[in-house]
Amino acid sequence: MSEPVQRARFETPVDPGEVAEAWRSSGYSCHAFADPPGRQWNDFVHDTNELVTVVDGRLHLIMNGQTLELGPGDEAFIGRGMRHSVHNVHDTTTRWLFGYD
Repeated sequence: MSEPVQRARFETPVDPGEVAEAWRSSGYSCHAFADPPGRQWNDFVHDTNELVTVVDGRLHLIMNGQTLELGPGDEAFIGRGMRHSVHNVHDTTTRWLFGYD
């Protein structure tokens, strides 16, 4: 994936089962998160590649000094070894999926 975010990769409303199936066919796991407003996951680095998709709400993904806003259906690719942070910037709970290869 050349761009870190593929906009509208999945149709809305996002079906988590569809995302899980697509990711598993590409060798990725799929896990769900629900974060309250203001929740931040800061400065993570993984030994694997990671995919992130928003089911509902909004997230900021910060990597390479750039802040990318993700909405429902968007898919982000985070390469192995890349320091990144994920912030819920929505005024309610944001539900999102992540997976590793």
